[in-house]
Amino acid sequence: MSNVTLIVLCAGNSSRFGLQAKKQWLRTDNSPLWLFVTNRLQSFSDFKNIIITAHKDELNYMKNFSDDYIFVEGGNTRQDSMKKALQRVTTDYVMVTDVARTCVPKNVILDLIENKNQADCIVPTLSVSDTVIYENETINRDNVKLIQTPQLSNTKVLKEALNTNIEFTDDSSAIKKIGGRIKYIQGSIKSKKLTFEEDINALECIKSPSKNFFTGTGFDIHPFEENKKMYLGGINIDVPYGFKAHSDGDVLIHSLIDALLGAAGAGDIGEFFPDTDAQYKGIDSKVLLEDIVKFIYNVGYEIVNIDLTIIAQKPKINPYKQEIKSTIGKLLNIEKQFVNVKATTAEKLGFIGRAEGVAVQSIATLKYYDWERQ
Repeated sequence: MSNVTLIVLCAGNSSRFGLQAKKQWLRTDNSPLWLFVTNRLQSFSDFKNIIITAHKDELNYMKNFSDDYIFVEGGNTRQDSMKKALQRVTTDYVMVTDVARTCVPKNVILDLIENKNQADCIVPTLSVSDTVIYENETINRDNVKLIQTPQLSNTKVLKEALNTNIEFTDDSSAIKKIGGRIKYIQGSIKSKKLTFEEDINALECIKSPSKNFFTGTGFDIHPFEENKKMYLGGINIDVPYGFKAHSDGDVLIHSLIDALLGAAGAGDIGEFFPDTDAQYKGIDSKVLLEDIVKFIYNVGYEIVNIDLTIIAQKPKINPYKQEIKSTIGKLLNIEKQFVNVKATTAEKLGFIGRAEGVAVQSIATLKYYDWERQ
């Protein structure tokens, strides 16, 4: 086993990417891009450890995909994420790559490792074939190089170089700043970085997202509480009682959140919004649903349709069905026709039949975001 740790940086917000899903969560077949890239690099060399940085909102979800890697919460910048990941590195050498550098060829990885003793940082580069203008003056293009990742560094030197408030765009710049030695090797045109939407077309190593559908169910139940507003499906129901709950008690939205999370394999509502957290006391459940919808889209899914069953002896649901459908459709960013609301009673049986509360069962269907369609 080599004395090299691999760090894959995946904690970014994809702010320049421009598509609905974050680029690290685009699917190639059934794998999110970050997993595809990591597995691919792992197949090229026997790394001692592999560390993946994740956005704080996606860290726990990432852990569902593999037990083979070390997952670390990233920071607000690339450099912050690197510093956090480096705290877990115990090897003499570390290779750092961005998930956006998707199709790096095997020979580049092997060349980096082969040259690890030759300098403090080994860097793949490309020469420039076009004429280069800098500040309105033509300069010698033979003196210009395009820097790529991954880069392989002496761990101790890299840690020292990043012990600063100065922000660097790559590892070699930081190491060079403290006088470290840099060795440049031949990079590859195949190592194109996925930055903008149009860059996807240049990634020859990835596959289309699978056409699978994913179904999740949700169930929630709340007792009534007198002299409290009732919110159900994001709308106010005109009755003199509401739901007893830590939040506003919208039992339909709580059930729906669990169905969405279930379809994505992302746990349950309590993992995202624990009822022991004071910040959620009395909160509007629509806000919670908006957060979950953003998460669902960020991690590479589209919402196909929703089916909701409200079980209530009281209040009467039929007068509110259309408004609930419209409200939920807007919250989910899907058309109203893809939201179905059913209502039934408990035939006066049990807790619900005694008109002491309401239960809601939800079913959600998701599919992968189809980046090829864009």
